[in-house]
Amino acid sequence: MEAKRKNKDFNPNNCPVTHFYNKVGGKWKTVILYAIGKNVNRFGMMQKSMPMISKQMLVNQLRELEEDQIIGRTIYAEIPPRVEYHLTEYGESFMLILYNIQDWGLKDMAAKN
Repeated sequence: MEAKRKNKDFNPNNCPVTHFYNKVGGKWKTVILYAIGKNVNRFGMMQKSMPMISKQMLVNQLRELEEDQIIGRTIYAEIPPRVEYHLTEYGESFMLILYNIQDWGLKDMAAKN
């Protein structure tokens, strides 16, 4: 039985910010999208680039992003099987936001030094 996300469609005030967070909120989804956008697109590569995420959490977040059609998954018929993730056209629409977050983070980190 698959667990249902509690906040997926919860937006009683029809708030656009809440809508955004329902899609990619939480600790990991934006980091995963950013990684895929930077061609860190295989499960093992993602685990290495995000050592604090558990394997199960990464699996769950990837499944949710795929279910929401933000990312796609390509399975290559090789031995051993190879799976790569990519941003869908819809997923690409998040990248400008993530690049703005990146720019803010760089500026803020530089100001702290």
